[in-house]
Amino acid sequence: MADGASREPQLCSEQFGSRAARGCLAAADGSLRWEAWGWRWWGFSGLFPARPQGRDGGGGATPGAASPPLSGLSTVFLPQGFPDSVSPDYLPYQLWDSVQAFASSLAGSLATHAVLLGIGVGNAEASVSAATATWLVKDSAGMLGRIIFAWWKGTKLDCNAKQWRLFADILNDVAMFLEIMAPIYPMFFTMIVCTSNLAKCIVSVAGGATRAALTMHQARRNNMADVSAKDSSQETLVNLAGLLVSLLMLPLVSASPGFSLGCFFFLTALHIYANYRAVRALVLETLNEGRLRLVLKHFLQRGEVLGPTSANQMEPLWTGCWPSLSLSLGVPLHRLISSVFELQQLVEGHQEPYLLHWDKSPSRVQVVLSQTAGPETILRAAIHGLVLEALQGEGPLPTELTELRNQVRAGPEKDSWVIVREIHQVLDKLFPKFLKGLQDAGWKTEKHQLEVDEWRATWLLSPEKKIL
Repeated sequence: MADGASREPQLCSEQFGSRAARGCLAAADGSLRWEAWGWRWWGFSGLFPARPQGRDGGGGATPGAASPPLSGLSTVFLPQGFPDSVSPDYLPYQLWDSVQAFASSLAGSLATHAVLLGIGVGNAEASVSAATATWLVKDSAGMLGRIIFAWWKGTKLDCNAKQWRLFADILNDVAMFLEIMAPIYPMFFTMIVCTSNLAKCIVSVAGGATRAALTMHQARRNNMADVSAKDSSQETLVNLAGLLVSLLMLPLVSASPGFSLGCFFFLTALHIYANYRAVRALVLETLNEGRLRLVLKHFLQRGEVLGPTSANQMEPLWTGCWPSLSLSLGVPLHRLISSVFELQQLVEGHQEPYLLHWDKSPSRVQVVLSQTAGPETILRAAIHGLVLEALQGEGPLPTELTELRNQVRAGPEKDSWVIVREIHQVLDKLFPKFLKGLQDAGWKTEKHQLEVDEWRATWLLSPEKKIL
């Protein structure tokens, strides 16, 4: 009987998110018979009739109600529509991020224990006023550092979100190490804890800003608020687990400073490793300077465009690991010229809405952007500068660029502005092919994460400019 029912055609079906659909058959009495959610979720086949008890045909229960416990937990800690509503790298990143948060929570409890010990908690001779003053000075130093760092590096955090994320967590480990060492040097205790809190406030700015940038990357259905809220729930759960473990750990390590320090180093190593794995799991589909340099180098040498996954795996994770070229986009025009002749020389040969100035030594490229420059123009300007860097480097290049490299290496006979003009002609053929390769490989070229200043300029068109 059941076999015959299972072969009957389905009247309709329904599906919750990306889960398996359940079908509906007609019963002999004219009612509807729905498959049970939980059985199909576990991978069993066959029809399991469930008579409706409400207008929705499911007794008023949600799909999660009949699902296993893990399915219910997913609605609490994962964004609605997971995994379709988030980026493919969401789960591996969040898993490693949870590991690093747990390790950081335990290490933080050791650091807090050391600070309270240094302030005088448990010491009858300690002064409440002195402890309060130390705490206020520590907080004031941190607040000042937060403002200065946000002003100094705030615009760079979006461009290199992965690198600054890793930097923030390592700096947090350094800050906790200072707190643990502070009671050993009572004469310098206030200075050490102030330095530590200054570092922690920098961590809060860098970590919070980069987390927001990564949330924008992970949210795929205009659900940034949901992704951020669930990330907060995951972090709260991990911190709660860390708090419970800390309550068991602190009595064991408080009597032995050496054992406490050993635990801290172990937790710090775990924290850094988990952070590295979390950041490496990210696959950002927008180009910053580092990823663009890798993709362009591979294209010039092999004629192929790296996809986002490969480029992200190869991207250096230290903000200071870039080659020697200094690339500045959106510089003011007055910085580059001081006479009519210099303006004419700079404009000559530029048929795109940007002007590029190249200093061979030191290797520095400065780009003036037009008022009409859009993302594609900025991307071409950055590629123009990176091609100039490739001329001074090693490795195979296309034929037309190999000839220019030989001219650059031959000596200073040819002025830099002449080389810049000739690369314009090469890019007229090379850039459309490269841009199409980026789009076919999965890169989002309609936006970028290149660091661009706000200066824009206008100038008279070069005589060679073709007006279409």
